[in-house]
Amino acid sequence: MRLRALIRKEFHQYRRDRRMVAMTIIAPVLQLILLGYAANLDVKDLPVAICDQDFSTQSARLVAEIEHSGYFIISARPHRSDDLIPLLDRGTAQLAIHIPHGFEHDLRSGEAVVQIIIDGSDSNSAGIGAGYLSGIVSQHGARARAEQLRRAGGLTPRLPRMELRPRVLYNPTLESVFYMAPAVMGLVLLVITAQLTALSIVREREAGTLEQVMVTPIRPWELMLGKLIPYGIVGSLDLCIVLAVLLFWFKVPLQGSFPLLLLSAFLFLLTCLGIGLLLSTVSRTQQQAQMTMFLVIFPSIIISGFMYPIANMPHWMQPLTYAIPLRYFLIIIRSVMLKGSGIAELWPDVLALLCFGIALVGAGAALFRKRLE
Repeated sequence: MRLRALIRKEFHQYRRDRRMVAMTIIAPVLQLILLGYAANLDVKDLPVAICDQDFSTQSARLVAEIEHSGYFIISARPHRSDDLIPLLDRGTAQLAIHIPHGFEHDLRSGEAVVQIIIDGSDSNSAGIGAGYLSGIVSQHGARARAEQLRRAGGLTPRLPRMELRPRVLYNPTLESVFYMAPAVMGLVLLVITAQLTALSIVREREAGTLEQVMVTPIRPWELMLGKLIPYGIVGSLDLCIVLAVLLFWFKVPLQGSFPLLLLSAFLFLLTCLGIGLLLSTVSRTQQQAQMTMFLVIFPSIIISGFMYPIANMPHWMQPLTYAIPLRYFLIIIRSVMLKGSGIAELWPDVLALLCFGIALVGAGAALFRKRLE
């Protein structure tokens, strides 16, 4: 009866705080939509400057192939090659191409050279764009050479060739949103659930109402559960909302087991509740709780595999990622949704989440009880 009264009281207090209700219901959806579209690693419409000094049929064809590839937008067409680097300096273009005089003549002899100048300040876009450009130029050269041989012999030459046929698994269209949106779900659950739990306890301590509850016959474990259960229910509601946005708004495929996905999500929610409980015991004010929460969120974004692959990190840093609970949840949700992996492949990560949840809630409960006593 005491626990039920505490839970009812917590929900009444939650409902009266309109800002908290808005942060719980509206903020996760907004964060997921904004981050899902903003955290997009696809490279499209890169501005490129082209200096064509050959003015030949072949150079015009090459420029047209670049323009209609779907990856580039021609932002400038200077007549002098010296004008290309200033365009990169001003940000008018991210890549520049110089087609020298005599390009068509050199192409017939098989020794044509095209210079690509790259703005390396954005290494991701520059590297991918340079790869696209190199492929377009290589294909253009191969087609031009084949046409020349066909005209010279009168027949289509039977040239030896090697054909590469790539096969993309799990994400055939290479949509980066399918990779990033599930990760945003984990980050949203971490921010909302842990922050709500921490702020609710700290705010009540600031207002002095926590001491009023402590003088009642309520036991410490009942008070702790009375705080955790309501926000666990709120976190579960957020989970359902965010998952619906993933499946029906972003159209992220669910290839694997839905119960396994829910199980891992609830284990991660348990971990987030434990983090919030710990934060509430080490913070005296809401500002301290928010700053401490930042110290949890920042490493979770950087070294959990949220945006940057763990394999690309320095070897001395990679062991640190095992201390980040979000790492395991990201592996599970991406594998279940995109690869269709089951418990046979993911049981180490599920077990790690379970251990984190029990350890964090246990540590938070011990500190919370000690603080009350």
